[in-house]
Amino acid sequence: MSVSRRPVAWPSAALAALLAAGCAPLATPGAMPPVTRVDRILVDKSDHRMIVYRANRPLHMFNVALGAGGLAPKVRQGDERVPEGRYVIDGRNPRSAFHLSLKISYPTPAQVAAARALGIDPGGEIMIHGLPNGRGRLGAAHRRTDWTSGCIAVTNEEIEWLWRAVPDGTPIEIRG
Repeated sequence: MSVSRRPVAWPSAALAALLAAGCAPLATPGAMPPVTRVDRILVDKSDHRMIVYRANRPLHMFNVALGAGGLAPKVRQGDERVPEGRYVIDGRNPRSAFHLSLKISYPTPAQVAAARALGIDPGGEIMIHGLPNGRGRLGAAHRRTDWTSGCIAVTNEEIEWLWRAVPDGTPIEIRG
């Protein structure tokens, strides 16, 4: 199965907003002040981008790898897709099989009900995480293909920054 990759072109309005806010699209996360706290996360699956905000201003943009099951919304356990909807960061795992992970509150009660109506398991344990333990040397090269089981992957350096900047309870919206 081949996985289509993200387009190279950026929506100009989104890029302009980031630049106007003083947020370079590929800035080094470590360059941001350690006291910066994120209050909202937006993931655009079609662009393979995650933007974190503070007071409705974009702070940083991350290029991400997604689930190996394609860009359609998650429906069931094992489909390797990233869900779509509004969630919160509701936990963290410092002992993850990946270099740190932030848990996303998928599935919502409505998604559980929809899955039950179909007689399927909606899955769970959707995370924002770093690279598999022992594979940190891959760095940004991991973004060349979508490889997760339905999670959102960033580099180890980026997840370390997110770990410090994103408190539990932070809203996250994932769009197709």
